Amino acid sequence: MKVLVTGAAGFIGMHVAQRLLNRGDQVIGLHNLNDYYDVNLKLARLAELQKHAAFEFHRIDIVDAPALEQLMASAGFDSIVHLAAQAGVRHSLTHPHAYIQSNITGFLNVLEACRRHPVRHLVYASSSSVYGGNKKLPFAESDNVDHPVSLHAVMKKSNELMAHSYSHLFGIPSTGLRFFTVYGPWGRPDMALFLFTRSILEGKPVDLFNDGDMQRDFTYVDDIAEGVVRALDRPPSSNEKLDKMKPDPAHSWAPYHVLNIGNHGPAALLEYLDALEHALGRKAQRNLMPMPPGDVKATFADTALLTEWTHFSPGTPVRDGVKRFVDWYRGHYKV
Repeated sequence: MKVLVTGAAGFIGMHVAQRLLNRGDQVIGLHNLNDYYDVNLKLARLAELQKHAAFEFHRIDIVDAPALEQLMASAGFDSIVHLAAQAGVRHSLTHPHAYIQSNITGFLNVLEACRRHPVRHLVYASSSSVYGGNKKLPFAESDNVDHPVSLHAVMKKSNELMAHSYSHLFGIPSTGLRFFTVYGPWGRPDMALFLFTRSILEGKPVDLFNDGDMQRDFTYVDDIAEGVVRALDRPPSSNEKLDKMKPDPAHSWAPYHVLNIGNHGPAALLEYLDALEHALGRKAQRNLMPMPPGDVKATFADTALLTEWTHFSPGTPVRDGVKRFVDWYRGHYKV
């Protein structure tokens, strides 16, 4: 296939693009290379992708509708994996306008481009944050998600609703993937594993929110990439038999659905930190902090629909994934 990957120089985008390239697809990567975090890390990811002859890069911001339209018109893509977005739950508390621009206007531009230049399948990133204040665990796609606790969650749920309307109106097959706490090599510097590793190696305290009493469904990035590619290969179809008297948020009469991608086994934050200490051979200084606004105590993915649809279930143990990250970190930063 000829696949457009937006956000290709990002953490998940790089891994998805690599997986597609390794199996023989042609990948056109798009990224704006903004300075939300270290641009050099993005350029290093990009350099890895540019080792493949079948990879082509365009520096385009998805907010730039004419540039995106020109690329779509000239390239003729089979499918799109849309991962470009303003990231970071806590960042959304202080920079809300950046979220609206990238995650709403940008996504609208992608949908409009698919409307004018139809593709076999649009797969896009959603997030476990859409479950918001829900307390029932594990989180299932059929759960109500009308109680967000951060603007990040609002944006991701908005994307799902926008995608549904375009799937209904214009027949665009779309799949929203709700990612659960992704970690691994080439990760983002603003995420816990990266921050913890840097702090421990520099002899600085590690901030543990809610006094460390938190659980996350930590999902290794290779499992995420595998799930994305498998979902990409199987677009949803219309289901006219759906009972509109009993609507299910996970399904639709339109060619649309959403799927969780998580490890289906949450780990305590302190267990995650223990795995990191073991991999580094050093103990962390622990700075216990209150729960920050917009955060939740626990996440846990019900992945039954993912397994049923793609015949794949993530399962990398936290200790294995954390060790692989540490090995990459030491090699990349020569620590």
